[in-house]
Amino acid sequence: MTKQHTTDTATGTFTFAGWDERPVAGADGGARIAHAAVSNDYTGAVEATGTSCEYTIAYTSETVGTFVGYEFVDGTLAGRSGSFVIEQRGSFGADGTIECSFTVLPGSGTGDLAGLTGAGSFTARSGQATTPYSLAYAVAG
Repeated sequence: MTKQHTTDTATGTFTFAGWDERPVAGADGGARIAHAAVSNDYTGAVEATGTSCEYTIAYTSETVGTFVGYEFVDGTLAGRSGSFVIEQRGSFGADGTIECSFTVLPGSGTGDLAGLTGAGSFTARSGQATTPYSLAYAVAG
């Protein structure tokens, strides 16, 4: 008999704890590719400090572009301890707004988070100290 999995929603905020961006190819002010190593601190349903996130960023102008990345989160989710990886895809505009959708990488959950699946999003706005996130998730088992 298979256990039914209920979907829960995790919400909270995160702050950028560090951002190290380096150019890869292209011209300043025009189309170019960059790499960014980022760390975040999460509060709320996800509690984690100093996550490790790697982004590849494609700029189409000085302030507009898209990105993809992976973030390793080690901490707790709704009181369950473990780690997991999220895959992120998003875009940013000239006004500084960042829109991002993400999914939990299947099979990446460890500890009490083994079997974790889910998807979520965030919108970061220029000038905000913290960014709200939402993650709809289930844990097998």
